[in-house]
Amino acid sequence: MLLNKKIGTVTLFSFDKGEGLSEHTAPFDALVYVLEGKVEIIISKKPYILEKGQMITMPANDPHALNALERFKMMLIMVKA
Repeated sequence: MLLNKKIGTVTLFSFDKGEGLSEHTAPFDALVYVLEGKVEIIISKKPYILEKGQMITMPANDPHALNALERFKMMLIMVKA
């Protein structure tokens, strides 16, 4: 974790091709910024393909998952306010 404050967190994640996170929810809005690679992010059953330099918002309490389509790094910014 790069930053952990009452108003939110900033976390760096790294995944190899084929790795990912199973579907889950979070109680806060989150922003994913892709630093490297390519990923499929599924939010409320809708898939999105993102590459380096792109970002997406995951609304609070919406189910989401991700699958690394190639080696992939992302910054996750969670806003607790």
